[in-house]
Amino acid sequence: MAPDWQPAVEAFWQSPEGRNLSQFLKKRLQEGAVVYPSTPFRALELTPLNQVRVVILGQDPYHGPGQAHGLAFSVPATSGPALQKLPPTLRNIFKELVRDPALPDFTQMPTHGLLEHWAHQGVLLLNTCLTVEDASPASHAKQGWEALTCSLLSKVLVRDQPVVFMLWGGHALEAFARACAGVDLSTNSSQPSHPSHHLVLKANHPSPLSALRPPVPFIGCGHFSKANAHFAGLGLPVIRW
Repeated sequence: MAPDWQPAVEAFWQSPEGRNLSQFLKKRLQEGAVVYPSTPFRALELTPLNQVRVVILGQDPYHGPGQAHGLAFSVPATSGPALQKLPPTLRNIFKELVRDPALPDFTQMPTHGLLEHWAHQGVLLLNTCLTVEDASPASHAKQGWEALTCSLLSKVLVRDQPVVFMLWGGHALEAFARACAGVDLSTNSSQPSHPSHHLVLKANHPSPLSALRPPVPFIGCGHFSKANAHFAGLGLPVIRW
């Protein structure tokens, strides 16, 4: 992982939550569980803390073979070139990108779901739980990962540089709220003497179960162009989605 993430991660492994999680993971592997992904810290490798510009929060990794690789919502390009093989949630993300009239350069549905080009531009694709077992969604939830991701989000929140947080669904909203504890954003300040230019965007989860439902349907939310408009208004480069 990038060096500037290491202090937070090392502190976590020394904490009671980190030690408990380590024991849990070792036990499940010894029992023969198939755990995904093999690179749980890939997001922290591709997107250093000092380069974070956007945070997109997922819940836990995909729980099927050949999908999860350490970036929330992303799948390896080798998982299949046909669009219909993409996870439905990722397909809806791409549908929103194509739909958004303020993104004229994004006109065709991608044929693969690898989002590493986002990560290299400062988009932190972070799941709140970094591992999962085969065919068992949320199987590693509430085992300690949430304490780490809360700490990582707090590190982003107190940075001076502007960050756009895309919060999709109740789980992301709850994770963000935990990270915000003790960090006052209501006065537009992440630290008492440092102005914050963070933008918080909220919508339903892009899952087919909720993408079109109220109160804020994901399809039509315009988050990607809103993020770029925010950066452009500050005289900063936009994200090439």
